[in-house]
This record gives sequence, C-alpha cells and structure tokens, in this order.
Amino acid sequence: MDRKQFRDLADPDVAREKIAALDLAPDPETVPLRTARGRVLAERIDADLDVPGFDRASVDGYALKAADTFGADEADPAELRCIGTVHAGSEPDVEVGVGECAEISTGAVLPPGADAVVMVERTDPGDPDGTVLVRTSIAPGDRVMFAGADIAAGERALGPGTVLTPREIGLLSAVGVEEVPVRGTPTVGIVSTGDELVRPGETLQSEAGQIYDVNSYTIATAVEEAGGEATLYPHAGDDYDAMESALRTAAKECDLVLSSGSTSASAVDVIYRVVEETGELLLHGVAVKPGKPMLIGELGGSAYIGLPGYPVSALTIFRAFVAPAIRRAAGVPEPKTATIEGRMALRERYSEGRLRYMPAGLVTDGDGETLVYPVDKGSGATTSLVEADGIVSVPPDVEYLDEGESVEVQLFSPDVRPPSLFGAGEDDPALSRLLDRVDRPRYLAIGSRQGRRRLRNGVTDLAVVTGESTPSGVDIGSWSREWGIIVPAGNPDDVESLGDLVDRDLRFVNRTTDSGLRSTLSDSIADLAAERGVERRALTDDIDGFEFAVRAHESPARKVLSGAADAGLGLRLTAESLGMAFVPCGTERVSVIADPDRAEKPAVERLEAAIGDGDAVFAGLVGYGAE
Repeated sequence: MDRKQFRDLADPDVAREKIAALDLAPDPETVPLRTARGRVLAERIDADLDVPGFDRASVDGYALKAADTFGADEADPAELRCIGTVHAGSEPDVEVGVGECAEISTGAVLPPGADAVVMVERTDPGDPDGTVLVRTSIAPGDRVMFAGADIAAGERALGPGTVLTPREIGLLSAVGVEEVPVRGTPTVGIVSTGDELVRPGETLQSEAGQIYDVNSYTIATAVEEAGGEATLYPHAGDDYDAMESALRTAAKECDLVLSSGSTSASAVDVIYRVVEETGELLLHGVAVKPGKPMLIGELGGSAYIGLPGYPVSALTIFRAFVAPAIRRAAGVPEPKTATIEGRMALRERYSEGRLRYMPAGLVTDGDGETLVYPVDKGSGATTSLVEADGIVSVPPDVEYLDEGESVEVQLFSPDVRPPSLFGAGEDDPALSRLLDRVDRPRYLAIGSRQGRRRLRNGVTDLAVVTGESTPSGVDIGSWSREWGIIVPAGNPDDVESLGDLVDRDLRFVNRTTDSGLRSTLSDSIADLAAERGVERRALTDDIDGFEFAVRAHESPARKVLSGAADAGLGLRLTAESLGMAFVPCGTERVSVIADPDRAEKPAVERLEAAIGDGDAVFAGLVGYGAE
C-alpha cells in the first residue's frame, strides 16, 4: 500500500472555510416548554394575548377614583365609603363610584370605575359604618398594572436564536405557550479507530500494546459542551471493511461524523481511503501543530472530520476547528472570550513553520504576576489534558518565545485560574497525601532532577527532591522513606542485598535517570564498588536491566509482579501495598524546597504547615518517618 504523503498542507483558514461549508444543521423540532431549557428558538414567537390580560392591583389596599384623593394628606384625609372586597382570581362584583372605594388584594382585577389603588399603609379605618380615611393624594394609574403592560397581544415576545433560560421560559409560559419550536441539536457520531484501543471497563492487555480509549469520551464531552448530541459507535480497528462499516453506519444516523486516529501517513491508516471511495475527501493535512493530519470531507450525506489520534492533539483541533461549527449548527452563541495575559516563564523554541497551538500552564510568581509555561509531554500524554490551562497560538514565522515575553493564553474555560501552588519533583506517596491539605495545587511528578531544573528556571513555586544535597531555596520541610529491592512474595530467589543484583543472573528494573531514588541507588552502588575496589561502571554493567528504566514509584514493582523481571527498585511502602517481598537497602531524605521569592505564598505556607503537622501521615505509611 502506498503511504499518504503530506506534501501540500492547507492553511488553517482554508480548513475553517471547508468546515464552515459543511451542512451540520439539523431540522428544527418542537419540544414541550418544560424541557426547553437551554434550547435555541428556531422562529419568532408573538404574544397571542395581553400580559397581564386585565388591569390589576400591584399592592394590597383600596381601589378608588384618584380624583377623590386630590388634596388629601395626613392632616386632612379623604373619607371614602368602602363598598366591598375584590380578591385575586375572582371577577369583581362591585363598581366604584364617586366617593367610594373597594378593598383589593395584590394581583386582583381592578373593579369598574376605579383608576388607581392606594396602599393600605396610607389608610386608616373611618367610622363604624365602613368608611376609609385616605391620608395621601394619588394620581390615576398609581399602583395599577394595566392590561398588556408586561407584553401586549401581537407584540414580539422572543426572536429566533434566543437561548431559553428560566427567564424566557417564564415569559413563554405567561403567554400560554405549551410547545416551543427550537433549533435541532446536531447529532455527532464518534468513531475511535486503532487496533490498540480498548473501552474503559473492558480487559486491558498492556503487554499487547493496548491502551484505553481516551478520545471517545473526551470528544463526546466536548461535543455536548459545544451544543451537540454525541453518540459513541463501536470501536473500529485498522481493518478497511470494519472501518467502512462503522463510518457508514454513523453517517446514516448523524449530522456529523468525527473519527480519531488513522489519519496520519502510515501504511495501516485507511480512513482517508474509506472517505475517498465512499464520499468526498475535501482536505487532508493542515499546516498546524498539533493536528497536521486532519481530514475534512463528506460521507453518505453526512459531514465528516477526522481528528488526530493523540488525545491532546484531538481535543486541541476539536476546540479550534470543530466546536465553532457545532455551535453554529446548534445556534449556540460563542462562549465568552476567556483570555489572560502573562509572561513566559522560560524560553521556548519552535521552528517548524506551522501555526502552533501550544498547551500552556499558568502560575503566579511572588508578586502575583501571571507566568506562562509550556505543557508538552508529547501529544500522546493524556495528563497534558489536565495540566494545561489553555493554548498559546504561535504564528508559523515565530522561532521562539523568549523568557519574560508577553503572551496571550486562550483559556479552556472562563473559570480557569492559576493553581494556588505549583510544584515539581519526586514521585512520593506521602507528598500526595500532604497536597490534599492544600486547595488547588498542581504537582508534576517528573523526578528530582527535573524538579531542580524547574525551580532553578523560576517556573515552579517549589521542588521536591531526595538526598542530602538540595537546590538553593527555602527548605519548608522533609521526611525519610525506606528504599530497597522489591521482589516477588516469598522472595523466591533469596535476594539479600544489592550485591546479589551484581553477582547473580537476576532481571532488574530501575527508575529513570530523573528519579531521586535512582540517584540514591547509584550512590549505594558506588559505595559497593569502593568496597570491592572496582569502578562503579563495572558493577552497573553486571546488573541485568540497570538501564531498563520506568518512571513512577510503583512501576518497577508492577513489572516484577507481572513476571517481566525478578527484582525492581522501590519503596517498602510499595512492596507492602502490593503484597510483595522487600529487601531493605537504606533510607533517603525527601525535602521540599521553595523558591525564596514565593515562600510566602499562602498555599506554600499551607503546605509547610501540613508537613509540620504531618506525623499522622508519616505514621500511616510503612517505612516513612518525620524529620
């Protein structure tokens, strides 16, 4: 099979024009008023009657002729004869004449002959025969809501495109509308592709390269947020027939079909062939990062857009290109613009000559100014979805964003705020529990080495590192944890020390070079090498798997648990929690170091207090201790 080449990438504006030309709008529909909240009116609604439909009192008091009160005041009240009472919801059975009044309730029909209402608070009882003293002068129309004052028969009540909130629902109910003509909700079929995908809830075989389907759920939620109705179709593998069947089914039932994955120039990527052979491919490839392999076309009478497979790329392209089209089709207004100005926390290079949507995070410095930093673990990293606060658009001709340069961040939501505390460094269970005591923290478990770098570059508020050598800054607390070798339950290979890893044929799993725990292991191996009178490298070369590294603190243990290794680097706590055996090698210090200029941020001080009061946390974790 020939590979699809991206030789002529379309300009992003051309891609938007192609999408805007697609017909996504469904037919209007009629829904009961009770279920119309949030829908968009499809046509104008005029009132068929006056609201209110009668002249009515707006206060409790007395209906009367205003002329009978002219000149009345506290010292010289007007005395009127009360001829009856008018209640709300009842037709008046009296007619008010000169020198007369009728007691009336709020909302009651103004009786014939009356042209005003006086508040009961401005009256007093008169003689025992039923007269009323009015101690104020009023004008015709006072305290009266006349028929049609709210809305008059034949008047425009609401126009097309109005989003129906509780206010509009109330108005429509006031004019007697029972059913409402509304814009149809665009139906969007979502097809995730790729042989490696498994839906959450199904059995995952990681050893076979399977991953959970992130895009179906992420994009479906984004569709609904934009005003569409999402339908998830069964996952389609990279087989042509299966993919064609899934796309055809979705096209018959939906206004728009969205697929994710199988859009790049790979020999197994077949979606573009399905679209070409069963519909019309309008565009393949856009000069934008991420999202270069986007597809736009028509399929069986339905609009079709192919999104990239990586979750961050798929969501970014959806927000930038697809969501506006769904909102237009649904008649939903564009969301309130949510942008924020900030300064780049560090220099970011980029020279690919394409428009770049750079995922960005926010943090405040010690003076409360907003700093912006790139969030880019690669498009395949799902956690970038929640670590980024918004997007910075970088034009194609910009080669780098300099440290301190002012940039505009388009926030994912108007409600986005910088985290109260931003830290990076060692992956540690005790820290996770301590951070629970801080409101809205953000923490990147990227290892001690990267934590030091982020702190040194002024990106983070603090770093969490291991070892006695700590970066310059304010030490706001520390604790100890026991580390060693994790082996299967029962220690079937009788591992007793680090020396066994060197001297015996054991498969070992290490941590990545950024991990402080790996540095601690390397120091211990150096000590062992000194005892044996050899170079450290000689010992690490003899450890089978020393360079086989995994990222998180539980990862080596899980490799051992799966049978992929005989031993792994880890913590006593991890071994106990997974029901495995543990060979102790020592303890290491975990320190939290704050940027001196940010040590007085309230959230940093809250974390410092949590560490100081953390005895219960450390006592509850085997192998941990306060310092």
